[in-house]
Amino acid sequence: MASNLPSRRILGHLIQSCRQQYKHQHPSQELFFSSVAAQRSVEVTHTGNDTDTDKTQSRLESLRSQLTQEDSSLQEFTSLEPIVKRKKAPPRSANILPKPKWLKAAPATSPKYQELRTTVRSLGLATVCEEAKCPNIGDCWGGGHSKNNPNSPDEAEHFGTATATIMIMGDTCTRGCSFCAVKTSRKPPPLDAEEPNKVAEAVSEWGLDYVVLTSVDRDDLKDQGSDHFRKVVERLKKVNTSKGQNLIVEALTPDFCGDLDLVANVAMSGLDVYAHNIETVERLTPRVRDRRAGYTQSLNVLAHVKTANPNALTKTSIMLGLGETDDEIQTTLEDLRKNDVDVVTFGQYLQPSRRHLPVKEYVTPEKFEEWRVVAEEELGFKYCASGPLVRSSYKAGEFFLKNMVREKERERMEAQAV
Repeated sequence: MASNLPSRRILGHLIQSCRQQYKHQHPSQELFFSSVAAQRSVEVTHTGNDTDTDKTQSRLESLRSQLTQEDSSLQEFTSLEPIVKRKKAPPRSANILPKPKWLKAAPATSPKYQELRTTVRSLGLATVCEEAKCPNIGDCWGGGHSKNNPNSPDEAEHFGTATATIMIMGDTCTRGCSFCAVKTSRKPPPLDAEEPNKVAEAVSEWGLDYVVLTSVDRDDLKDQGSDHFRKVVERLKKVNTSKGQNLIVEALTPDFCGDLDLVANVAMSGLDVYAHNIETVERLTPRVRDRRAGYTQSLNVLAHVKTANPNALTKTSIMLGLGETDDEIQTTLEDLRKNDVDVVTFGQYLQPSRRHLPVKEYVTPEKFEEWRVVAEEELGFKYCASGPLVRSSYKAGEFFLKNMVREKERERMEAQAV
């Protein structure tokens, strides 16, 4: 029959612990027990004279007198608590703001999403959609026609334009920005020489309208990965053009440590849109981004793209909710326009984990709409995508194509007016 009593071993440890604590608190008791043991030894092997016996008895009497003055008892001895090692206290949880009701993303369930996901797994590719835990993966990947049902008008109307963001040069970054969930390392694995072919094969199989190529920072490489980036874009364009596909390519690049020759190398690769994210306002840049990044450095990158390739559209993205002020956002937008940036996106910063920067504020959809109006109507950006769940590549193809339609319609009306 099972017993609720502790085992002998546990009781033994408990008694031993109590004895050690008791001896520490009452050292005179230890002397007493030692003296008693000595007395018993003397009684058994006594060969001394009367003088030695008198000294021993005198010492025992002195100890007994001292013990009678102690406020201790057997009950006290047995009631002593065992010494317990304290466990390290768990870290305090950060103050996390509850998410508002408008931050809800559509589930990833469409046939197109499953198709893209399967291809990514089979070719061993990485996507920023997955690595950065983007909430819109189901929405972006679910656009367009499924390969198994290419002629369904209902599906096209429901899902819109398919967009995927492929992350090249590996899934490990050499930088550690405080907002980003991508893995970091000082020495990531080497580049995959077959990656340009793998990316071209995947995109061709998907039948995408628009693809975004982004990458981790590779400060460990001599050219920061610029030449590899260029090869991927060139191969992608070549394969899709040979198949008669009109694919639009956006390159969301790192800053290449501000080396403008490396920036120009990618800008001249045949891309349609050159994107580089400034991320936040100037004051918050040192806290939000890696120390090797910089506000002015990012502006210089975006400005130099137009010098190298005047036909390319330039694009950047700003996160809100990190503690920025309206005046700082306004200044950032003005700085971007001074550097001839064409497209800007606004999105809500979401904390990937407790190790990352906390959210300071959840910006309302109405406020996002206000910034869209400021960007497009007051400052002259060609397009602005602004909303809580918008990311730099969120439905990039759909937004870009809609903007192109608007531009063509405006040109047609101007031609008729003349």
